[in-house]
Amino acid sequence: MKRLIQNGTIVTASDTYKADLLIEGETIAQIGQQLAVQGVDEIIDASGCFVFPGGIDPHTHLDMPFGGTVTKDDFETGTIAAAYGGTTTIIDFCLTEKEKPLHTAIEAWHKKAAGKAAIDYGFHLMIGEINEAVLNELPAIVSTEGISSFKVFMAYKHVFQADDATLFETLTKAKELGALVMVHAENGDVIDYLTKQALKEGKTAPIYHALTRPVEAEGEATGRACQLASLAQSQLYVVHVTCQEAVQQIAEARKQGADIWGETCPQYLVLDESMLRKPGFEGAKYVWSPPLREKQHQDALWKALKTGALQTIGSDQCSFDFAGQKDLGINDFTKIPNGGPIIEDRFSLLYSEGVAKGRIGLNEFVDLVSTRAAKLFGLYPKKGCIAVGADADIVLFDPQAERVLSARTHHLAVDYSAFEGMRVKGTPRTVLSRGKVIVRDQTYVGTPGEGAFLKRARYGELWTNDLVGQR
Repeated sequence: MKRLIQNGTIVTASDTYKADLLIEGETIAQIGQQLAVQGVDEIIDASGCFVFPGGIDPHTHLDMPFGGTVTKDDFETGTIAAAYGGTTTIIDFCLTEKEKPLHTAIEAWHKKAAGKAAIDYGFHLMIGEINEAVLNELPAIVSTEGISSFKVFMAYKHVFQADDATLFETLTKAKELGALVMVHAENGDVIDYLTKQALKEGKTAPIYHALTRPVEAEGEATGRACQLASLAQSQLYVVHVTCQEAVQQIAEARKQGADIWGETCPQYLVLDESMLRKPGFEGAKYVWSPPLREKQHQDALWKALKTGALQTIGSDQCSFDFAGQKDLGINDFTKIPNGGPIIEDRFSLLYSEGVAKGRIGLNEFVDLVSTRAAKLFGLYPKKGCIAVGADADIVLFDPQAERVLSARTHHLAVDYSAFEGMRVKGTPRTVLSRGKVIVRDQTYVGTPGEGAFLKRARYGELWTNDLVGQR
């Protein structure tokens, strides 16, 4: 199939210009003015639209077990919702179990995605322990499986939390293998103590999820992770940064030349701690980790995105129904499954609250929502850009369209929206994945299972100089 996109304004991380796009099969074949229509199978009119590279969400949890239940959205419902929202690639977290081969977890995650994923996907691999068996498996996981990022939890004591020795040795091994180490940076030991104290005092409501996970616990863990990464002379990516304390640690480490990157999420940019204080048990809808912060931290995060102290936007998609899942913790906030439904609205929220309100520019938007993640996680230049030879992952985005976010209209399986009633300006109209239209005029026309697993390059393998220049 040959498709021609006409009359749109192409926006990349560096340029904005009017041009047509010719797509042949799965890739972009030509970019230019008034391209010939002869031999074209379909002409797509992008009048009034920005033509963006497809969004890359580097932080999702689909079909994931947690707290005695499993996320409501799997690789089918989650990736269809992502497509509606302008995201054409996700990287999901593959959870491992101690004393079991890493490949067991990878095989399980492949089974979760097979025949369901509507868009392309990759995996990050959790590292919960370091021993000879793990060290022996890792080289092939990077070189053969194409999984070039590892996740270490510094929180969730007695569940996922790894000690500093595990984190440091993972950083050291990642340096050798060319993998990017990701951390959930909260001090799990301190949180465990504060949580036990709260329960002893009969403090069981959702708000205590936030009050027992203070900004100091995130700031301390972020700083510790940065110091360990510097000591190992390795590379680090801090996920879901929520507060000024963590931003400061990342910014200072980067000033010192450390190879450290930071991600935040739309929920931390537009929601605040007061959501957990909603009457009754409504606050449980907003229980995720790290928790929502007091409103003043939003300004710090927006500033960090503008100045480059933070470089990417993930969704941390991890949805649980309010009825039947979140209410497992109705008498104990520690039993509320952590996570929220974010994947569908990530793209539009960043545009509406960022670009439309003048906080960030168009090119910065593309870099944050797509390009930088593609570079960091070994997908560029096939993903994250509009260039000849790149995959034709394209979003036609109407900047004037307005809509109200709601569970009544979203495409996730979960029973509530974290952004219920919020009005956004700008919405994806048509979305292409590897040259095929999967969302046409805001209607899904793809087929679950068409998404491909992406084997990713080693960290910095293709774009080392580019990444160093942006540190």
